Amino acid sequence: MTEIWTEGPAETWKPLEITPEGAGVEPTETGLARYLSELGDVEPLLTSAKALVLRGFDVGPDRLDPVLDALLPNRLPYVHGTSPRTKVGRNVYTSTEYPSEFTIAMHSELSYASGWPERLAFYCERPAAEGGATPVVDGALWLSLIDPEIRRAFAGGVRYIQNLHDGFGFGNSWQQTFECEDRDTVEELLRAAGAQWEWREGTGLRIEQTRPATARHPRTGEEVWFNQADQFHPAGLGDTAAAELALILGPDELPQSVFYADGGQIPAAAIQHIQQCGLAAAVDVEWRRGDILLIDNMLVAHGRRPYTGPRRVLVAMSG
Repeated sequence: MTEIWTEGPAETWKPLEITPEGAGVEPTETGLARYLSELGDVEPLLTSAKALVLRGFDVGPDRLDPVLDALLPNRLPYVHGTSPRTKVGRNVYTSTEYPSEFTIAMHSELSYASGWPERLAFYCERPAAEGGATPVVDGALWLSLIDPEIRRAFAGGVRYIQNLHDGFGFGNSWQQTFECEDRDTVEELLRAAGAQWEWREGTGLRIEQTRPATARHPRTGEEVWFNQADQFHPAGLGDTAAAELALILGPDELPQSVFYADGGQIPAAAIQHIQQCGLAAAVDVEWRRGDILLIDNMLVAHGRRPYTGPRRVLVAMSG
């Protein structure tokens, strides 16, 4: 299945861009701080617009913290994440460190977990020489574009499996994933999440959990596509990468895998269709130095376009 289902909302959507001229303030970090102070709670505007691009305020990395404090009132650690990142500040991380030549498909952060951040803020310290945009897509639009047969197949939810090594292996270790070295702490987190787990001698930690495929936003009531089945499925890696991984690891040894809630296999064609729908409907945020992108993590999914040259985009999350 390669065609994109076209029934659903035809209107386009894009993030709301806020500039010093439009905000009526000076083009500095101080001007941005004044605008945010006068705005007060950013939540109503963010919920209405779904994503905001703050552009032209000349925010340097040494002046980023106060801005993040205003945008993210409760910055969260990246616990139980699957993406490789480096922590560079107070719950500030590099955006995903997957090789620059790959596209990262659309997803909402930690949508496979029992809890997820409500907001994400991305900051461009250095744009790529070429490419490297952050695509964003309206989650309700994405859902409407997915073939109804595929949506029905996911109605029972998604079963995620993670195999986290203990220091040597493919993917992240359990220590990296949970930002700790204590097994009891990890078990408390998994127990609270309603996940099943098993410590495997010499190989690490295996986690299994079943989550819904869609979710409703608590304030707007919109139903959105809200899972990472395509990122856990080998087909989401592309044919070449999936084939190479299959030669090295058995099906039960993959760092992550995914099934329908009843344990049934998800066809590769369904995964490819889901990815194509999300990327086709996405709007690219082309980075300029100092830009900040704030998104509602439920209403909007995000990804990454391939790029060349050095690129540094940071991300922080809020509950």
